[in-house]
Amino acid sequence: MAGQIHINGTAHPLPDDPRRSLLDFVRDDLGLTGTKKGCDHGQCGACTVIVNGLRINSCLTLATMHEGDEVTTIEGIGGPEAPSDLQKAFMAHDGFQCGYCTPGQICSAQAMLDEIAKGWPSDATADLTGDVALNDEEIRERMSGNLCRCGAYANIVAAIRDVAGERADATV
Repeated sequence: MAGQIHINGTAHPLPDDPRRSLLDFVRDDLGLTGTKKGCDHGQCGACTVIVNGLRINSCLTLATMHEGDEVTTIEGIGGPEAPSDLQKAFMAHDGFQCGYCTPGQICSAQAMLDEIAKGWPSDATADLTGDVALNDEEIRERMSGNLCRCGAYANIVAAIRDVAGERADATV
């Protein structure tokens, strides 16, 4: 019996072909086309998904490597009927132009906010022993693996900053 992978809370059998990338499995086999194929070399971040809470480039990993794992794609974060806070913020701040990179940007931002909540430092973190201060430099560093050919970076940073601020206000 083939193993299973959990995508957006639903169990799916792993593909028969062990060479199938997680990206191709999600898009072609499951029809979850929100995750985009950009460079197919792990350089653009368009294919970013969240696996067990960590963001990864789905084009660089095989689906069979994720037996039993929980994968979240953009469809698992929110949709037209019930968009997530990040999706609403991207719309409010015009954090996209063509929209091709947006699903990967949002998946990456979701995982990044979780990293910050856990206190994980980045290369831009000034004090590795203290709290992580969320500022534009920190957001830019953490989102540097997600490229936007349209150049909507300032709006993406603003959207993420607003959601992070709302989450911080909610925990106070």
